[in-house]
Amino acid sequence: QVRFFFRQELNKMVAKKNLCVLILAAGKGTRMKSPLPKPLHLVCGIPILAHILKAAQELGPAAIGIVVGHGADEVVSAVKAGLTDWGITAPVVFIPQTDLSGSASAVKAAVPLLQKFETIMVLNGDTPLLKAKTLAHMADVFEGGEMGALVLGVNVPNPTGYGRIIRAEDGAFEKIVEETDADEDTKKISEINSGMYVFNSKALQAALIQLTPQGPKQEYYLTDTLALIKEMQKPVLVFAGPDYREALGVNSKAQLAEAEQIMRDRVASELMDEGVTLVRPHEVFIDPGVKIGVDTFICPGCYICGKTVIGKNCTIEGNVYIKDSIIGDNVTLKMGTYIEESEVAEECQLGPYAHLRPKSVLKKGAKVGNFSEIKKSVIGEGSKVNHLSYIGDTQMGAGVNIGAGTITCNYDGKNKHQTVIGDHAFVGSNVNFVAPVTVHEYTKIGAGSTITKEVPAESLAIARSRQVVLENKGIKKND
Repeated sequence: QVRFFFRQELNKMVAKKNLCVLILAAGKGTRMKSPLPKPLHLVCGIPILAHILKAAQELGPAAIGIVVGHGADEVVSAVKAGLTDWGITAPVVFIPQTDLSGSASAVKAAVPLLQKFETIMVLNGDTPLLKAKTLAHMADVFEGGEMGALVLGVNVPNPTGYGRIIRAEDGAFEKIVEETDADEDTKKISEINSGMYVFNSKALQAALIQLTPQGPKQEYYLTDTLALIKEMQKPVLVFAGPDYREALGVNSKAQLAEAEQIMRDRVASELMDEGVTLVRPHEVFIDPGVKIGVDTFICPGCYICGKTVIGKNCTIEGNVYIKDSIIGDNVTLKMGTYIEESEVAEECQLGPYAHLRPKSVLKKGAKVGNFSEIKKSVIGEGSKVNHLSYIGDTQMGAGVNIGAGTITCNYDGKNKHQTVIGDHAFVGSNVNFVAPVTVHEYTKIGAGSTITKEVPAESLAIARSRQVVLENKGIKKND
């Protein structure tokens, strides 16, 4: 199925002599101890592979190739489903890797795609911390030097297990020595091969043909192409990465957690630089791409996720959860508020422990108080739902007051129905609206009423049984 898709996309693609980004994402990831393919594990709410795709997209490549292997169908389905949300507009081609004999075999599988482009950037599919600006700088340096290849080298605190980059006296690239072949002096070198490269496409293809199997497993190593390209009298350059953490691969759940924390720290630092106040930066969880205005004050324990946009001068107390929502200026979100796929206009107040379910809209100055839940409803300007209420499938006007314990009975067992409450209606406590029902403007609803019929404007509706007090003969005074 994946091979058919690869051939189909390849036939449709117009040949372009520029940049193709190739992402190697065929590994099994056995150390993750999970049936989920490694590239699909989440970092800050989206898959590892999505972070790499987003960074690659910012280069404006003519195409992005993804080499898939373990869990290929699952990876392909997840990526195709997420491309729009991740902002990926470059053509994406999936390449099946059937020969698992080393990293060069993965690149060989993509040769029919690579032949269409002049420059190939090769990235690993488990490095979510890569920054687009680093990749852009790599591409610029490569294009400016008429090179055969460029390798991203980084200096790490503990280089054990990595291939070391050996430089000549003048600092030029000489070779890469794997850990197993390194002597004691070589092992002291801290600059390691990240496994990410930029190649001249023709030089890469020529080198791939010349590779011979190496090591006890008789594998084909992509690193060997650098020496071969150098023998072709094509310059090979080491690009010194500014931050070794960008090249960190995720191979276990512990490394997944480490990558998550590094990315969240980045986000927190950027937001504080832009004027956001984070009381304890390491104790907030804000996804990349979230937008927050100046002088917004955020307390610990908050999760702000997805495509959320928050205005300026907001106060967000502890343990608030916001996902894919728009929050206006000067909004107060009290402790424990939960908001998902909703819109909150300026000067609103929610919580403590208020819940906005998807497609809820609060107009300017509206209030939703403790333990109140709003679902797929509009709460009008200045309206209040302060205590212990459920408002679902409702269109509420401006200046409405909803008493404690009010319920819109929107579900009849088969279908959802709408409640309409007009401007400046006053609803007493413990009222039930049995939808579909309309209550017009300036009405009053008596406490304890169950409203099943339309209520005209400027009227009082009471729908409850008359109180009857009878003598209780079964209980006597002083018993």
